[in-house]
Amino acid sequence: MRITHLGSGSRGNATLISTGECNVLVDCGFSLRQTENRLAKADVEPRSIDSIVVTHHHRDHSGSALRASKSWEASLHCNLGTANRMGWRPIEECTTFGNLERIDFSSKMSMLAIPVPHDDSDNVAIIASDGSGNRAAIVTDLGEAPNDLMSHLSRCNHISIEANYDHSRLVGGPYPDSLKRRISGRGGHLSNTQTGEILGEVCHPDLQSLVLCHLSEKNNAPYLAESEVLLAIGDKFEGEVSISKQSGPEFSCWAGQSEPSRLATA
Repeated sequence: MRITHLGSGSRGNATLISTGECNVLVDCGFSLRQTENRLAKADVEPRSIDSIVVTHHHRDHSGSALRASKSWEASLHCNLGTANRMGWRPIEECTTFGNLERIDFSSKMSMLAIPVPHDDSDNVAIIASDGSGNRAAIVTDLGEAPNDLMSHLSRCNHISIEANYDHSRLVGGPYPDSLKRRISGRGGHLSNTQTGEILGEVCHPDLQSLVLCHLSEKNNAPYLAESEVLLAIGDKFEGEVSISKQSGPEFSCWAGQSEPSRLATA
């Protein structure tokens, strides 16, 4: 199972999860043209996308999902709250799923939607399974990790999780106090410290690869996120830690393998 971040951040998010027989895009927050250009860099034909799963209605995750679904003839999946907020018609334009419901795409691809708290949205984390025991998590836009999520993360071979902000940079930065409180609150985003604490709890011997994503351009830096997380997980983790930037894609990870593969166009 291949995991490729096409880009991650406040200006757009999309993650391609592929098996030999199925391609699923988790979130579609770039313009249609940008998404297709990024897929080309990953050597993926847009019309080979079988399904699009939208985690929540915020534009940086949902922006071109409906248009892409129609253009590529790919099925569109989200929960009912997201469909309502986006004005998408269930059955006609999208298929809705419930919390903790498994979505089956093929014999070698299914996903579980786990609700997480985030700023006036019905957001979900995604746990993808390939039917052979490999599991990959895509976790962004949350202020804390619920118990259900922690339980599933502890069984994943791969975890992509946000490390949105450095606490000191956020507190000392230019944002108004109300926005700082929202970002750091239960429905906001994970700090580097929180992400490190979560990973420290769920690390296990079969966890091979980590990707830190959705880093704030103003309130964080890749070296801060990586060092904070590595300090927290220490000797518990022996795999590779990568950073997903806004300007992707640069690499692909493979569930069950430690080293990411660089893309030829990166």
